[in-house]
Amino acid sequence: MNLLHVDATTAELPEPQPKPTSLSGQLESAISVWADAVTDTGVWECGPGEFTADRSTATEVCHIISGSGTVVGEDGTSADIGPGTLLVLPRGWRGTWFVTEAIRKTYVMVGT
Repeated sequence: MNLLHVDATTAELPEPQPKPTSLSGQLESAISVWADAVTDTGVWECGPGEFTADRSTATEVCHIISGSGTVVGEDGTSADIGPGTLLVLPRGWRGTWFVTEAIRKTYVMVGT
């Protein structure tokens, strides 16, 4: 098995597409760097706006590289996020992302 390496700050992403769960017409783009039957890891970017997220089937761990916003759970808990933030959305989490400045993050989805 080979070592994989990507510079997430400069990785070229595909042309942005409409985000299916957007509440405000956002575009998103991502590359999967490595995946198997239960794990997916990659780089993701999304423009400003609001979207819903449902982690019913997987836990997401992400590290914010650039941009800013607020993530609010259905239970009312919230976190302001920006460069350097490590965010864990455990399996079963549901909520809304409010992106104020385009966000780029790395992510690991476990249980996909």
